[in-house]
Amino acid sequence: MSGTGVNLGALAEFNVAVVLDAIRRHPSGVARTEISTLTALSGMTVSNVCRRLVEAGLVTEEAAPARGRGKPPKILTLNPDGGFAVGVHIDPAVVTYVLIDLAGRVRERMRTATPTVQNAAKVVGEMAARLDALLLSAGVDRAKVLGIGVASPGPIDPETGVVLNPPMLPGWHRVELRRALSIVTGLPVLIEKDATAAVVSELWFSEPDERRDFAFVYYGTGFATGIAIAGSAVRGVSSNAGDAGHISVDPDGPICACGRRGCVGVVTVPRALVEQAVRDGVLTGAQVGDTADVLQVGTAFGLLADAAAVGDAQAMEILTGAARHIARAVVVVVDLLDVGEVVFGGPFWPQIAPFALTTLPDAVHSDPGLVVPHRIRFSESAIASDVAAVGAATLVLDDSFSPRAEALRIRNPDEAVARFSTL
Repeated sequence: MSGTGVNLGALAEFNVAVVLDAIRRHPSGVARTEISTLTALSGMTVSNVCRRLVEAGLVTEEAAPARGRGKPPKILTLNPDGGFAVGVHIDPAVVTYVLIDLAGRVRERMRTATPTVQNAAKVVGEMAARLDALLLSAGVDRAKVLGIGVASPGPIDPETGVVLNPPMLPGWHRVELRRALSIVTGLPVLIEKDATAAVVSELWFSEPDERRDFAFVYYGTGFATGIAIAGSAVRGVSSNAGDAGHISVDPDGPICACGRRGCVGVVTVPRALVEQAVRDGVLTGAQVGDTADVLQVGTAFGLLADAAAVGDAQAMEILTGAARHIARAVVVVVDLLDVGEVVFGGPFWPQIAPFALTTLPDAVHSDPGLVVPHRIRFSESAIASDVAAVGAATLVLDDSFSPRAEALRIRNPDEAVARFSTL
């Protein structure tokens, strides 16, 4: 028998999440009375929740400096050392591991070359060993780790935690990553598409209502987009929403594997630009090496960006040309979603940013295909090149601490919410 009432256990969990969210959004501290005003929770509810959070070590409470007569209020702040989350970003070139604290600060990071999956169990074992090394280097007790977030190129199956068949990850076909990694590490594991993980991190680290409707353009070994509408990440039916890589931006461009010409995910990525640089004489074949090797492509792309930075006209044209192609894809995304902002980030974004940001805004606003009547804001992620890895770790914090009203509905009489049962 299903119900539509309020689950009292879920209500308690929801209240904890609401209070935690209010505290984390006030890093300089907030009093209980202020929390009650901000959250519309009763003073008694706020006091009970705060007491439990202090006892659990997630929050600290100290008296404010005395000002005049009367007892100064106690100020609550998030305890950064109260818990940690691990983020893993699987890129075609490298796997990035980060450890973040409750305040979202990166406490440790590590990178390794991305393995080709021939033995999935061996790959998962290697990842578990790297996670152990990460915690050891940071001096963090595993008992304080809330979970592991994994950001992977799509497509993924979030229900089963399987990496399905990412086009730029040879051998990664139906890798049952979430369950295997959870068994080996003994920790909860979440898996998300990389660009969506980046969106979650942008929402997490933004001020309330600062960013609500935006597209995130992820520029790494590949090209990907993530979406936020009304302050929430858009995942879609299968959690693979936002793949804009097959938007055609150059009708005379090379044929993509999908059969179209000039897909943005083909003509703008570092490998394509490095190959163009060789054809145009900006780089030599010896400088580039094997363009099938993503690590060598990354090094060569850095050389291309350096040449553009010192004024090489051909190098600059290659990067600004890529920016114009990206702008055409952005126009399609903006028209489709009616977002007000486009955020850029990813491992290779810093190299192209100086040229893209001087070309792309005008290219978008002057495009005859732009339908929306409002100006588009263009900004860069505050999380530099590790945005997907940090986003993966943020998934864990967001899953643990972000209040969600839908959790209050009873779907099953046996439903029990245990996330904060230890508090």
